[in-house]
Amino acid sequence: MIAESLLGGIFGGLLRLAPEAFKFFDRKNERNHELAMLNKEMEFARVRGEIEMHKVEANISMTELNAIGVAIQEQGETARSAGWFVAALSALVRPLVTYWIVALWSLHKLASLSMAYEVNADWRAVMMVSWNADDMTILAMILGFWFVSRSFKHR
Repeated sequence: MIAESLLGGIFGGLLRLAPEAFKFFDRKNERNHELAMLNKEMEFARVRGEIEMHKVEANISMTELNAIGVAIQEQGETARSAGWFVAALSALVRPLVTYWIVALWSLHKLASLSMAYEVNADWRAVMMVSWNADDMTILAMILGFWFVSRSFKHR
């Protein structure tokens, strides 16, 4: 009888603690669920922020394109109202500047060859030394502007 009373007391106490253990594990799962939901909300807010940034960037791009369109339209109206001579002169500015730069560049190269000839230097060595990365960059920019970018613009 005493054993039954002891066993009954022990099992009764354990069964009384069982709901508390279940509550503990349930709270742990609830906290994990809350943490997962918070992470999902943060991810959703980040994606929503990226979408808003893309919208702002698109609006800025549209505004820039509209401003460029207005500027081109006003430039055309100004050129038409100024007369054919001013419009032709305005159209020649870039080509004339390009010709001027190419002429100065060529004169500089010819002067260095001439100076090498006067001191009896090897003209091949002078050409190798005088043609450097800056010269290649200038030539590539000019050729790229006049031939590559303009062909893309006309397509």
